[in-house]
Amino acid sequence: MHPEVRQDTPGDCPKCGMHLAAVGGDVPESQHAHSHHHHGHGTSTHAVHGSAHAPQQRDPLDARTPPANLRPTAAAVASPSEANSPGAIYTCPMHPEIRQDHPGNCPKCGMTLEPLIPEATADDDNPELRDFSRRFWWTLPLTVVITTLAMAGHRLGWMAPATQSWVELLLSLPVVLWAGWPFFVRCAQSMLHRSPNMWTLIGIGTGAAFIYSVVATIAPQLFPISFVAHGRVGVYYEAAAVIISLTLLGQMLELRARSQTSAAIKSLLNLAPKTARRIEPDGSEADVPLTHVHVGDRLRIRPGEKVPVDGVVIEGSSAIDEAMLTGEPVPVTKRPGDKVIGATINTSGSLVMRSERVGSQTMLSQIVQMVSQAQRSKAPMQRMADQVAGWFVLVVVGIALASLFGWGLFGGDQGWQFGMINAVSVLIIACPCALGLATPMSIMVATGKAATQGILFRDASAIEHFRRVDTMIVDKTGTLTEGKPAFDRAVPVPGQSEDEVLRLAASLDQGSEHPLAQAIVAAAHDRKLSLSAAIDFESSTGIGVRGQVDGRQIALGNTALMEQDGVDVATLSGMAEALRQQGSSVMFLAGDGQLLGLLAVSDPIKQSTPEAVQSLHDAGMRVVMATGDGLTTARSVAQQLGIDDVHGEVKPADKLALVERLQREGRVVGMAGDGINDAPALAKADVGVAMGTGTDVAMNSAQVTLVKGDLRGIARAREISQATVANMRQNLLFAFVYNGLGVPLAAGLLYPFTGWLLSPMIAALAMSLSSVSVVANSLRLRATT
Repeated sequence: MHPEVRQDTPGDCPKCGMHLAAVGGDVPESQHAHSHHHHGHGTSTHAVHGSAHAPQQRDPLDARTPPANLRPTAAAVASPSEANSPGAIYTCPMHPEIRQDHPGNCPKCGMTLEPLIPEATADDDNPELRDFSRRFWWTLPLTVVITTLAMAGHRLGWMAPATQSWVELLLSLPVVLWAGWPFFVRCAQSMLHRSPNMWTLIGIGTGAAFIYSVVATIAPQLFPISFVAHGRVGVYYEAAAVIISLTLLGQMLELRARSQTSAAIKSLLNLAPKTARRIEPDGSEADVPLTHVHVGDRLRIRPGEKVPVDGVVIEGSSAIDEAMLTGEPVPVTKRPGDKVIGATINTSGSLVMRSERVGSQTMLSQIVQMVSQAQRSKAPMQRMADQVAGWFVLVVVGIALASLFGWGLFGGDQGWQFGMINAVSVLIIACPCALGLATPMSIMVATGKAATQGILFRDASAIEHFRRVDTMIVDKTGTLTEGKPAFDRAVPVPGQSEDEVLRLAASLDQGSEHPLAQAIVAAAHDRKLSLSAAIDFESSTGIGVRGQVDGRQIALGNTALMEQDGVDVATLSGMAEALRQQGSSVMFLAGDGQLLGLLAVSDPIKQSTPEAVQSLHDAGMRVVMATGDGLTTARSVAQQLGIDDVHGEVKPADKLALVERLQREGRVVGMAGDGINDAPALAKADVGVAMGTGTDVAMNSAQVTLVKGDLRGIARAREISQATVANMRQNLLFAFVYNGLGVPLAAGLLYPFTGWLLSPMIAALAMSLSSVSVVANSLRLRATT
């Protein structure tokens, strides 16, 4: 978090308290919480064909290193079920920059720190909730008795006025000094850290009322006769006791409500099975704890069981329900060679799988980490609230003092009594927590809900900005289409054979993982062609590849590559155009500067794409296609889908330039893609949307990831953004209005016009309910998103 902090020995960060990590060292994640993961984009490249995609569209479940924005941070643990092991990190819901490796209170606002990854436990297991509940219920009878004596004791005449003050003092001691002790500790901490907050106000208010009452009870002779009422100097034990009890009640309600904001992430944590059925090398089977599963283990999944970890099917066939992670409502059929995701449900047949990702590397753990990261980030809208909150407490203390002296000096015979009551009321009713919780609670609920629908927001700003997007640029291959092309045909020039054209292209492509390359290599294997090794392989992102095969300089790519190499493609230009009009991607093959033929590969449009494009149009968004494929192919696909604008044969720099041009025109631009060549545009766009089936670099560059790679998630993400921002505005409005009206009322400014004065007890009730109201309003997002 603070890379400028460096030292030559291990230790904790002096700014945030997190463990320091070795610079440039390969430190195990479990040993630090300060590390940042970066992807090295090495020098190796993959084949790039007529489509604009560089390496293969990466399956998020393959066995390679997961993308950085889906990769577990140092706070991650071996599995979701161990999320709060001794290595857990605790943070503040209002100040996410506060982090430490043990429970405690936030030094800025005094709120209880929460685990970075919520616990998958019941609300009643919250230790602070248990503690507050115990303090509340044990002292509530005392508060009731004190209040009854204060209100009616002088009328009933049970005891002398002075004796009544001593009885109220004895009864209030357990309430104030035991039940209210956590509040005074937080008040002292706020002063020690020079960070005034809600607990500063509560501590000063209740402390002032109690200390004043104690002095009035022990030494009443110190006070002028004007302070005497009903035979004694007025005391406020009932105010201090009721404020403590109501604050405890408010904290109990708030803790219960806040726990529900993490309900979605807790449900994700609970998805992980506890055991797996492992097939041993001798063929025997045994149920083992999930933490004992290793990469390469063979696991059996029986009907109705959950897939234990991420991996690949090696035997059997069945339908897997992936709705809980991807939002896909229809079970997906899995056969040998297909990937499966841990925590999904096997609905019918029996499967045998090989584990490829375990512990913190599983998709479930990665989703939990990314959602947790987004929940703890600050929305830009919060900046205004932070600026106000920084001065809030000092202003409130000033108003309380002004109320005390204003009433005392100009309020007549009982002015100082009114001044004392109003000053305490001002301190108690002001609630900076309502202001501070306004946006974090909305973000927590929205990101958790979105994750259950396969939509992962990187941070709060992505949620806030998404609603403003009016133009969405989409890639073609892997975004609009399946990204799993099938070889169509090879067309040779006169003097060449179709098989030789296919063989040379496949020989060049066999080292590549690009979908188009795989389709060509697979077709060559199906025809049992003998492939040669390719040397000096070179990839030109967005246009094609080059290399030496059988001593010949071979080039395979689109017309831009051919133009670079000075190859005349006029002989096959007519055939290429006809194939493009049918929606096929066309690549030219050249050898030693001479055209040898072309290859056509078709990539079917995703079944969900027409509905997705229509939903974007319904949302008022302009849809633009930008692809490395030929313009004719791109227009053919665009015509089928009703896309507004088409750009073909574009390079990564062209996509970036397109984003910049649209932004200069005043448009708010979103970019959806899944390849390396999409990364610059994804990073530049106002909101980048990566397909979960795409490359690491694309997902690193984007602010939103669609786990399933389904474009329908864009419209859904926009709806979530709109609902969340509306909810945050409601919360902020409530907090500002509440404090704007409550503080003047408590100060007695309306008394000359209405005759109203606000009791400190009513102020305490209002203060306690204000934060609860903000959290409750945020929870409405669970139903609207």
